[in-house]
Amino acid sequence: MGDPELKKELEELDAQIERMRKESAQMREEIGQSWDAPTDMAERATLLTNVEQQEALIDDLQVRREQILRRMGSA
Repeated sequence: MGDPELKKELEELDAQIERMRKESAQMREEIGQSWDAPTDMAERATLLTNVEQQEALIDDLQVRREQILRRMGSA
């Protein structure tokens, strides 16, 4: 994979990471706002699990981003 392809993948990853971070922050805000609402504890736990899973995926994408940057630096 050449530099142009790596740059394109890097741009796509950056956009995806940014979008997912915004979504995660929004989900956490919604959970916080409804913390004292009459919501089922199981539902709240599911929402928190979803946020944590998304944040783990963001971490994976960040690792992939760093790998691309290293490849670009060594090319």
